[in-house]
Amino acid sequence: MSFFESVMPPMKWIFALVLLAVSMKLAQAQETRIAAIVNDEVVSIDDLGQRLKLILFTSKIEDNPANRRRLEAQTLKTLIDEHLQLQEAKRLDIAVPPDEIEQEFISIEQQNNMKKGQLDDILKQAGVSRTSLASQIRASIAWRKLVRNRLSQDVNISDEEVSEAMEHIKENANAAQHRVAEIFLGLDNPTQDDEIHKLADQLIGQIRGGANFSAVARQFSQSPTAAVGGDLGWVTLDQLNPSVATAVERMKPGEMSYPIRTPGGYYMIYLIDRRLPGQNAAAETTLSIAQVVFPLGPNASEEERKRVEEQALEVSEGARSCGEMVKIGRDRSPQLSGQIPELRAGDLPPEIRSDILGLKIAEPSRPLPLRGGIGVVMVCERKDPENVLPTHEQVANALGQERLDTLARRYMRDLRRAAFVDYR
Repeated sequence: MSFFESVMPPMKWIFALVLLAVSMKLAQAQETRIAAIVNDEVVSIDDLGQRLKLILFTSKIEDNPANRRRLEAQTLKTLIDEHLQLQEAKRLDIAVPPDEIEQEFISIEQQNNMKKGQLDDILKQAGVSRTSLASQIRASIAWRKLVRNRLSQDVNISDEEVSEAMEHIKENANAAQHRVAEIFLGLDNPTQDDEIHKLADQLIGQIRGGANFSAVARQFSQSPTAAVGGDLGWVTLDQLNPSVATAVERMKPGEMSYPIRTPGGYYMIYLIDRRLPGQNAAAETTLSIAQVVFPLGPNASEEERKRVEEQALEVSEGARSCGEMVKIGRDRSPQLSGQIPELRAGDLPPEIRSDILGLKIAEPSRPLPLRGGIGVVMVCERKDPENVLPTHEQVANALGQERLDTLARRYMRDLRRAAFVDYR
């Protein structure tokens, strides 16, 4: 063996060392592209980046580094939850065929008055991956199927429960109603309190800065109402969590609450509207009216206006029936007068609605400003809406869904606790 052979390793050793170094660098590079490992699956940095793009775009939040940093942690947790949901669905042999995902894309287009295929174009223009939205939809469908198939058998609502709920609804039929939208961030354990509170503050800041409440609710809320943008519909205060009800009672329509702490987590509430007992019923009242209208131009003189008002007052003081009103209108002002057989009270001009709703049958109104002039209205028929209470079946379904939602949240909590999650 020569001197050089004794001091230099064989070439194959050198080649092996080079391969080892390269593989270590590749492994290190791959490691930096991992955001988290969920059991045996990887959530990549690319997955996280694309989902952030989707959230920022759909929520109308400015896509900048600061906003990405604020939303990154919660977005990653959402992706982890989706992986857990899909893993559990796979374990239970629950599949989501591609055609179901495509149907969801079509539904989104229809809900937003888009043409077929327009959603893909919008996502492409925004630089958002179609795959990211498809993955979110897949997880949502799989979880709905899983909850329905596995948990619905554990939900039993007795007739006594339904009767009690219906009695409670009757007792509160005359209470004020509130149109409320919500975002709910749950707490699995008390150690998360500061983190979740901080996220709630950040989301409120984004919404106050112009982000869309409904879109933010769809992406972040852990309530079942997330699917409809957080909209709870019309509710009475007794239907809400006591802490939420206290906040709603003090709010004005159009206002959004600060984070509201409850035993289960934090709520963010947007009060869309409020209505008092009877307001909704009055708007749905159906009227049949006869009217006599005397023409008056927008530039009419004071003298001409006074003359027309005197004509209308004469009709108001003299007419005694709808038939008489129709005859007066035909004889004295046929162009604008006549009978309207069916008119929804909510479609009347607000400035005269209360005057007309306050009339008895066959009672002529005082002279009123009507389209085209000044006139007199008489109510010929009136049909007030019935105060329809929900049926036994509807109440049972609502109670069952509420119980199913509670079981689903517990199921998800247990999946998180049992999972191996490695954040990178």
